[in-house]
Amino acid sequence: MNDGGRPGPDGVWSGTWVAERLGVELVGDDQLTDLLGLALRRNPKRAHLLVSHVLGKHVPQSPRVVYDHGLALGRRVRELLGTEEASRAVVLGYAETATGLGHCVADGIGLAPYLHSTRRPVPGLTPAGGFEESHSHATSHLLLPENPGLLSGDGPLVLVDDEFSTGNTILNTIRDLHARYPRGRYVVVALVDMRSPKDADRLDAFAREIDARVDLVAAASGTVHLPEGVLEKGQALVARFEMPHSGARGTARSTPTGPQRTIKRIDLHWPHGLPDGGRHGFTPAHRIRLEAALPPMAAHLAQALPATAHRVHILGFEELMYIPLRLAHQLEQTTDAQVTYSTTTRSPVLAVDDPGYAIRSRITFPAHDTPADGPGDRYAYNIAGAGFDAVIAVVDSTADTPELHAPDGLLAQLAAHTEQVVLVVVPSHTPERPSMLPEPLRGPAFSSYAPEEVGWLLQDLSDVTLEAPTEEREEAIQSGGAHYAESLPVEYQPSEQYQELFHAALETSAGRIAQAVGAVTELVLAERSPRPVLVSLARAGTPVGVLMRRWAQFRHGLDLPHYAVSIVRGRGIDANALRWLAAHHDPRDVVFVDGWTGKGAITRELADAVKEFEDSDGITGFDPEIAVLADPGSCVRTYGTREDFLIPSACLNSTVSGLISRTVLRADLVGADDFHGAKFYRELAGADVSVAFLDAVAGRFPEVVDAVDAQTKELLSGDRAPTWEGWAAVERISEEYGIHDVNLVKPGVGETTRVLLRRVPWKILAKAGAGADLDHVRLLAEQRGVPVEEVAELPYTCVGLIHPKYTRGATGADGRAVNV
Repeated sequence: MNDGGRPGPDGVWSGTWVAERLGVELVGDDQLTDLLGLALRRNPKRAHLLVSHVLGKHVPQSPRVVYDHGLALGRRVRELLGTEEASRAVVLGYAETATGLGHCVADGIGLAPYLHSTRRPVPGLTPAGGFEESHSHATSHLLLPENPGLLSGDGPLVLVDDEFSTGNTILNTIRDLHARYPRGRYVVVALVDMRSPKDADRLDAFAREIDARVDLVAAASGTVHLPEGVLEKGQALVARFEMPHSGARGTARSTPTGPQRTIKRIDLHWPHGLPDGGRHGFTPAHRIRLEAALPPMAAHLAQALPATAHRVHILGFEELMYIPLRLAHQLEQTTDAQVTYSTTTRSPVLAVDDPGYAIRSRITFPAHDTPADGPGDRYAYNIAGAGFDAVIAVVDSTADTPELHAPDGLLAQLAAHTEQVVLVVVPSHTPERPSMLPEPLRGPAFSSYAPEEVGWLLQDLSDVTLEAPTEEREEAIQSGGAHYAESLPVEYQPSEQYQELFHAALETSAGRIAQAVGAVTELVLAERSPRPVLVSLARAGTPVGVLMRRWAQFRHGLDLPHYAVSIVRGRGIDANALRWLAAHHDPRDVVFVDGWTGKGAITRELADAVKEFEDSDGITGFDPEIAVLADPGSCVRTYGTREDFLIPSACLNSTVSGLISRTVLRADLVGADDFHGAKFYRELAGADVSVAFLDAVAGRFPEVVDAVDAQTKELLSGDRAPTWEGWAAVERISEEYGIHDVNLVKPGVGETTRVLLRRVPWKILAKAGAGADLDHVRLLAEQRGVPVEEVAELPYTCVGLIHPKYTRGATGADGRAVNV
């Protein structure tokens, strides 16, 4: 038990003054008073302040000592978690006192991403969370990661604070984050664990409540014994010992007189784009860049110091703790001077010039940041009278304001107590504000779907003429003169006979489609997210997304968000749509939905596009695996069936897709900050069967429940690994028919139908014995004069072929005319 404490540098423990006057005792580990002193502060909630000797906040300390304490805690966390779990950990530190400690813990764990809370808001940036610190004088914490997916992983979350007193702040944080980003394990890290037994039991009960493991790692533990009436006695002491003019700026020691010292500003050549800390996230890649840049930056600091400087202090700034610490640590290793480190703070603490008191002096200066809580005083402790030959003040560019340079500002106050003040300004890293993308388009203003069924992340190009004759489009596409997404085919208007086929096919297949919808939705709910955000690939995926949303509502009472986005072969997915989704939802909840797979080109396109988006934007968490109604190409793991059968929504164009055209991507219409475009064919409302199709399938939901349950159980227990056998078949067909371009081979009923509706087909390959699923294909082929060739061995029900060298009037390899 330590109730007197170990002596400090002056031979007296720095908590003696408070302990003798208030009866406050620290009880616990032998090293507790090595780590802590005591002071008093102006705070109506708690009179005493535990002052850490190794945190680098109030007490100047060797940067090596500060850094090593954080690293040691991080290594203990890594040992606790094990290599695999530690590799997936994310570290969260608390502003303002633990922002540097948390970063050091992240370093000790290894390549762990780091984020700290902040009291500096960013206009337009949506917080990923927030919480209150009940005992603090400034309570609002914001979590503002630049990457919205930073906190959404399922690996351990490591929460770092300087002290763990009651545990309220930690519990508030975990409760808030667990509701948003549930996970199975949390690790709480602190320099000292000062909880009472009752508070320790409360943490255990909380862990059971959220069904997660919560571990605690601390350098030392104990409790603070507070006698009755300590708050009132402490407030009285503060009032008695405060300076007579509490608003005056100065110190508890007399201000030195003499000539004004110099203030030198230097440029460290900070690496472009490197964040100045973890306020918006600090990744392993950032850490590698910082480690490489530290030696030359420390060399710049050394060159700026007077040759006679033997005692050098680096002073960080409020939440900006880690970068000044690392600069100090590097300078300590490369210079003969004695280097110490601490930071300024918002916390008002009584200064008493007594060896048995932790805060010997105080410099008071006006705030030079742009805090949410407005202007006020800020403080630097134990700097005045410490005998430093030079003080290096490190601030970020947001805080490089006129207040910093004012006659009563921080720099002038420091200059009164040292021969040389060096100012270092690190560029503030502020995330790019989300582009002002519009809200999704919704029916009935855009599409014939009800507004709650789907939000279209598209721009309305209904007033633009984009249609071109099919033959002209095909020639331009194959000649390389245009991309298929730069124009639209003329919308095919079905004959009465074809419409009859559609309705007959719908009547026949509605139950089979309903079962596939139920199965794929259950897979998504079981494996992807309990509350997924459905994002259909416009436009074939959109009816399926609506049906999946309806199933989730019918079976589970879930009201799932559903959006439609554009993806273009060869151009990728709409990056602005992904940015909008990331700003409004957790990317890990996003499930991309399509109608069916052919050879898997879009599957690959989406995977490549998401990877490119992550690399360029730094936003992670999107899973590129598509959930489809039918996967005849064996390209995905999440599907309702792998049969190649007729999905009636493939029979038509816009009139079964909410009257929305294919998506358009053309440079003169779609700018850098625009969504891809599409048209709303309001004039086709008389032929629209979009809602009729949905109602027909959803009407079969009640009768397929048992079949869906059985199929889902079978799918969950079976091997669903993609074999890509469809891609192999397409490559074989491409070579056998002399096409030599897989993009011109369209396998499956859905893709073949698209060829007949939108392209210039050469021939149709039909599986021998295929029945009613191909009635509409045969009719369309007859109407367009396209031969249908029956093939005995075909992995799909049918395949549509486009001739590789289309020109109007040309003939194919078999002598048939190509322009039909």
